[in-house]
Amino acid sequence: QVQLVESGGGLVQAGGSLRLSCAASGRTFSIYVMGWFRQAPGKESEFVGAINWSGGNTAYADAVKGRFIISKDYVKNTAYLQMNSLKPEDTGVYYCATAQEPTIHRSEYDSWGQGTQVTVSS
Repeated sequence: QVQLVESGGGLVQAGGSLRLSCAASGRTFSIYVMGWFRQAPGKESEFVGAINWSGGNTAYADAVKGRFIISKDYVKNTAYLQMNSLKPEDTGVYYCATAQEPTIHRSEYDSWGQGTQVTVSS
């Protein structure tokens, strides 16, 4: 089992930036993909992006492509979500999660963090 803890959320004005962190512990050697999801009030959970844990390849949802960057520190077992040019529609609870294969489907991610709130004001 992998344990995940997100941090770095907060309130930011539109156009600003935030960096979220996701610290992994436990069976980190079993991580293949680290993904980020978000859920806005009243909406379904949405795939944001993901990173291959060993190779570093990344993939992003169209809504965040060019604004968000996922990276990782393999030694610290920590993934990062750098969010730039934030928009009010980026508001939501952001979660990191692990999967055993590259996927955008929430159901295929098995370990989840508790989430961190991001609020973007207009």
